[in-house]
Amino acid sequence: MTEGEFMAEGSFDVGDSRMGNIAQLLRVLLRYGAMLLLVNMMGGTAMAAPVRILALGDSLTAGFGLAAEAAFPVRLEQRLRAEGRDVRVINAGVSGDTTAGGLARLNWALAEKPDLAIVELGANDGLRGLDPKLTRTNLDAILARLKRDGISVLLAGMLAPPNYGRAFEAEFKAVFTGLAASHDVVFYPFFLDGIAGNARLNQPDGLHPTAKGVDVIVERILPSVRLLLDRHDRKGGKT
Repeated sequence: MTEGEFMAEGSFDVGDSRMGNIAQLLRVLLRYGAMLLLVNMMGGTAMAAPVRILALGDSLTAGFGLAAEAAFPVRLEQRLRAEGRDVRVINAGVSGDTTAGGLARLNWALAEKPDLAIVELGANDGLRGLDPKLTRTNLDAILARLKRDGISVLLAGMLAPPNYGRAFEAEFKAVFTGLAASHDVVFYPFFLDGIAGNARLNQPDGLHPTAKGVDVIVERILPSVRLLLDRHDRKGGKT
């Protein structure tokens, strides 16, 4: 409504009764107020930003050997959006990265201003037989930094290959369970659950999932991602 229309509709005949004038004025104000409310609601919707989820990982996150649209972050975002969640999953996966590499580029990754983070690192530490104490130190630093920045985290666990012996396997596994407890993060025990050792869901190298394998990962990790989003909601975020 223009100012002229408002003035025209708001003008009254001096011969009208006082009650009639008041009733007409109320109608004009209610109409004008409803228009303002609608504008504000539309503006709020336009300004709302999606929840930004940083997927910090290695080749399993990056989508090694796959088309870009088949990578884990893309497929996860599509699945969440299909549920009606307004999210953006940022692919911060770098093939070959160890936990040390992830820590070294954390500042760069945080330039994306994420609200939440999925940390998927450690597979290359395990494959190379790196000291689990170093893996723990690096992941601890990553989780501490994310917590300091107010970013809730889903930590994806990893298992070591069997060729380093049971003692190494147990110590490596304990890195993730211990950090998940000490940092009170959402924990998904094994990122490759459901596809590890399954030739039909892995590429010929036996290490990286196929597109169908990624879909299995997404489906299995989804309840944990929902829990992460619920934590964000409780902190005052919106999805």
